[in-house]
Amino acid sequence: MYRLGIDLGGTKIECAILEPNGRVLVRERVPTEAEKGLAHILGNIKKIIDKVKTCVSSAFSIGIGTPGSISMKTGLLRNSNTQCLNGQPLKELLQDELKQDVHVENDANCFALAEATYGAGRDCRVVIGVILGTGCGAGIVVDRKIYTGANKIAGEFGHHTVSFDDGRLCWCGRRGCVETYVSGSGIEAQYFKKTGNRDSAKNILNSSCEEACNLKREFYEVLGVSLGNVCNILDPEVIVIGGGLSNHEPLYKIVRKHIEKHTFSDAFITAFVKNRLGDSAGVIGAAILPTCS
Repeated sequence: MYRLGIDLGGTKIECAILEPNGRVLVRERVPTEAEKGLAHILGNIKKIIDKVKTCVSSAFSIGIGTPGSISMKTGLLRNSNTQCLNGQPLKELLQDELKQDVHVENDANCFALAEATYGAGRDCRVVIGVILGTGCGAGIVVDRKIYTGANKIAGEFGHHTVSFDDGRLCWCGRRGCVETYVSGSGIEAQYFKKTGNRDSAKNILNSSCEEACNLKREFYEVLGVSLGNVCNILDPEVIVIGGGLSNHEPLYKIVRKHIEKHTFSDAFITAFVKNRLGDSAGVIGAAILPTCS
């Protein structure tokens, strides 16, 4: 069976159809245009699916990856950066719009699933996929199945605490969350606070000015401590890094040393690597959700 995936982001909607062997048959993107509201987003999803499905002559499954997660209490979407989707029964709305079953999952879980199946973790049993972008998050895949946990929060390493007393205030309402130190938005906010200047996280991490170097050192250390904690609990075979900050090459050597320093072992063999699927990972992971979740 063909498998159709949707990566529903804050700025773009990407759609791909995979052949039964996993090869990408077709990919398309359209703007999300979130400012136009929920109905418009649903319409854009249907439009892009109608466009790509002309490439196949038989039935296909549908999986959708999106920031945020479905609440266990209410069944509604929560913590999405596309605000108009929060509090909505996204799965049911999509099924009504598309007239077929839809699998919905967190985008970091989709990224991890894709890398565990076809990417940098494809030969490993336990894979952690970490997204370092505007925010940060992670997915856990065991034997090519997403592990979501009893409370559906497995992989939310961005919201474990690295500083209680004077930690930075996070959007979630708590202080000291990892995300405020290692995400693009966190780095940019702190740089502006320290210097009064706005710049991209990419430029800040490549800068040699004093404040940028301080933030860079903090980025390496906090990421190393937090992933060291993850390794002490899950002991994965590989940690795969995705998102915009995955292109900052120094982190693979420097952060690995920090992770090793904070693991409770006299030998550290976990691979710490860049993704192999690039920005296709999210949509590929969404496409294989129906068979792998």
